[in-house]
Amino acid sequence: MTFRLRLAAAAAALLALTPMAFADASFNDAQKKEIGEIVRQYLLENPEVLLDVSKALEARQQQQEEEQRTAVLKSSAKEIFHSPNDYVAGNPKGDVTIVEFFDYNCGWCKKGFPEVMSLIEQDKNLRFVLKEFPIFGGDSDYAAMAAIAAKKQNKYWELHQAMFQHEGKITKEAVDELATKHGIDLAKLKADMKDPSVAQELADNHQLAQSLAINGTPGFIIDDKVSPGYLPADSLAQIIDEVRKKGGCTLC
Repeated sequence: MTFRLRLAAAAAALLALTPMAFADASFNDAQKKEIGEIVRQYLLENPEVLLDVSKALEARQQQQEEEQRTAVLKSSAKEIFHSPNDYVAGNPKGDVTIVEFFDYNCGWCKKGFPEVMSLIEQDKNLRFVLKEFPIFGGDSDYAAMAAIAAKKQNKYWELHQAMFQHEGKITKEAVDELATKHGIDLAKLKADMKDPSVAQELADNHQLAQSLAINGTPGFIIDDKVSPGYLPADSLAQIIDEVRKKGGCTLC
């Protein structure tokens, strides 16, 4: 590659990675225009450069996300794995903890629910932490608030299972119907949903998810591994096995 082409390639990458790179450079307008033309011509002749730049940016972003997650996992381990607000399924004293961020109207969460239940049933030493993370609008917000409020009647687990087993969308009406069906005092539930602590718990979960770069549901955390997206039971079991083989949880 000639010097002119190397200059163009470098300029293209620099412009793509840092759009303001030349903001303070001492180029006059004619020189800036010439550089722009060189870059344009080079990209027309070598469009694969853009793919290389895109891959480099993606790799850098992934690395930054992983570094951020690692830092948050260490600094917020108590809030992630042992928050007094979270419901714990399975064995409360289990040697490995799975944390799940979920939404009752998330299709992938519903798909994974029976697999999670099977895993909890089969692995008697598994601790499963549930974090309400509604992201699909008002009905999901209502469902999450109802689930949190149901703790005051010791009915969280029953309502949680009922909402995930419900066929179709979880609407406000569906939540009320399921709550009543499972012996929950609906008037008390709605009153408890207005408690500021309910909204605060959801806000804390959203902030925690954001800091961990969990932008959708489901999102799983197993010790120092964050896995955004659906994971089948065998994949979860494999990660659990890896944690145990290395001597158990370092964070959970």
